[in-house]
Amino acid sequence: MHWQDTIRENRPRRSRLDPYKPYLERRFAPGCTSATQLHRELLAEQAPITYQMVRAYVATLRAAPPDAPPPPPTVRKVTGWLTRHPTSLSEEDRAALKDVLARCPELNTAAGHVRGFGEILTGRLGATLPTWIDAVDASQLPGFTGFALHLLRDLDAVIAGLSLEWSSGGAEGAVNRIKKIKRQLYGRAGFELLRKMILLQ
Repeated sequence: MHWQDTIRENRPRRSRLDPYKPYLERRFAPGCTSATQLHRELLAEQAPITYQMVRAYVATLRAAPPDAPPPPPTVRKVTGWLTRHPTSLSEEDRAALKDVLARCPELNTAAGHVRGFGEILTGRLGATLPTWIDAVDASQLPGFTGFALHLLRDLDAVIAGLSLEWSSGGAEGAVNRIKKIKRQLYGRAGFELLRKMILLQ
């Protein structure tokens, strides 16, 4: 099983109640099982939910075995833990991520690659990119190896982009603006009007 398969799942349709489910579980565990009371509490917090939503979820909590383990984290949540800066995670998130990584050595290796590239990107450590690419190649993780291969196609330019403070963002933005104006005027104006539109904006 690849590391990608570990976090891949059929994503259920999101519900407005999803952000409030942890709260309902915390209140339900000590004995607050009244859907009316829980719905009233969420309404006091301006939650955009209905009584039927709360009642249906409370019913699933009642039906669950008392010693059932907590549900596994979603793909979106694990991805967020991996891509966010470690200092921005709460203690609960860090503990949950540590538990997930302990269950899958490949995912733990992938997390190390993500953190390493994040440090290169934010710290302008482009000179260390070849070492990172070698580590990725040695791990042979699908997804990462393909990404590293693309970096090798123009390694000098990538290293410069990850090391220097200058950026082509301004030029790219101007080019995209001109393309947008050209699309808007396509078939309706000639070069002179196009030129005026670009100069005026």
